[in-house]
Amino acid sequence: MKKNILYIALLILFVTTAGFIVIKYRHNERTKAAMVYTLLPRKGLLAKTDEWIKTQKSAGILQNKIAANPADSKSIIALANYFILEARATGNYPYYDMAAIKLIDDALKIDANNFEALTLKSLIYLSQHHFADGLATAQKARDIIPFNAFVHGILVDGNVEMGNYDSAVACAQTMMDIRPDLRSYARASYLREIFGDYPGAIEAMKLAVGAGAPGDEATEWSRIQLGHLYENTGDLKSAEMNYQIALKERPGYMYALAGMAHLALATKDYNKAIDYYQQAAKDANIGSFKEEQAIVYFLSGKKDTAATLTKNVIDELNKNAQAANADASIGHYADKELAYAYLSVNNYDKALEHALLEYNRRPLNIEVNETVAWMYYQKGEIAKALPYLDAALKTNSKNPTLLCRAGLIYARSGDATKAKKYLQDGLQNNPNIDESLKGFALQALKI
Repeated sequence: MKKNILYIALLILFVTTAGFIVIKYRHNERTKAAMVYTLLPRKGLLAKTDEWIKTQKSAGILQNKIAANPADSKSIIALANYFILEARATGNYPYYDMAAIKLIDDALKIDANNFEALTLKSLIYLSQHHFADGLATAQKARDIIPFNAFVHGILVDGNVEMGNYDSAVACAQTMMDIRPDLRSYARASYLREIFGDYPGAIEAMKLAVGAGAPGDEATEWSRIQLGHLYENTGDLKSAEMNYQIALKERPGYMYALAGMAHLALATKDYNKAIDYYQQAAKDANIGSFKEEQAIVYFLSGKKDTAATLTKNVIDELNKNAQAANADASIGHYADKELAYAYLSVNNYDKALEHALLEYNRRPLNIEVNETVAWMYYQKGEIAKALPYLDAALKTNSKNPTLLCRAGLIYARSGDATKAKKYLQDGLQNNPNIDESLKGFALQALKI
């Protein structure tokens, strides 16, 4: 009798709890559906550009059109696109991702096969690191309109992130055939870099910069990527020239400031590097700036400040990851970033845990395999690192960080021939890589 009463009580509790969860879920969904998103005020120099004035005006017109006609898919998609661009300009991805996704879902409720809505949804999935979902959505859009350069560009990105490099090359060629422009040149550059062709990557990125209008975000973003390519080949003067041009064409551009910080770090001018990172983060919300700034604080001897900043980064990344697991529209997977963040505080077990979580999502990606190999190396498990390292090297990438890490792993494994080759290749142009990594690489070459 007592057991029956207990079972009934537990059943009532279960039903009540389940009902509460359902009610809460429906309430949240209704709240999200009723939410009207607007542009948030920009800060600092970002608020003083002609671009911002035009963006506000155009977004306001679109919002009025949608209010007058909620079925106006064209205006809905155009406003979603403005939100996506604003996320990139300000770094406020959590807010603008939610805003854009809501609009895109509204458009897809009107027409589930709306090509523009599907391409934008794919783009957001990729920015949130939901790479498999982004690729699948782009493929669905491509099936609707096969000969569209933009969707093939998204397919390039999705295939790269999933490690489908041959498919990425095929999509890039199709994109180039349809429309050779800034976007297609930039993707050609990235693929050449992946396959170890730095001269070709630089050539293609120059074409990307030349194809864009000076001062446009896409143009200056490409110029920053060109600067990074020069950094990886040891040409720091050309890197600085491109960062300075970007700052001239787009004053206060956060990625250019971060580039200048990286160059200051190369000369061990830590105060200048910190100042550049603080300027970069002043008007925008980019988590990677904080991670890089924490490294500078550590190198400059301010270890407590570095530890506090790193803890804040880890907390924020975990928050985003948990949000992504609960709702794809409000967070992004961040396990690769978490792996390196935990590594910076010597928590090797957590670092490996997150590296493997990322690997389980995309086991073919070379950067993910590099991450897992490096975490096993840090734990002293060299035999486990080697298969992942082999996978990371499969495209013949000449990224100096990868090559130096490969050399150190091979050295620890006892393969002196491979160790010497990769260490020499990684250091041959004196690239601007992590100071401690370069130190370990140079030390290993002397052994």
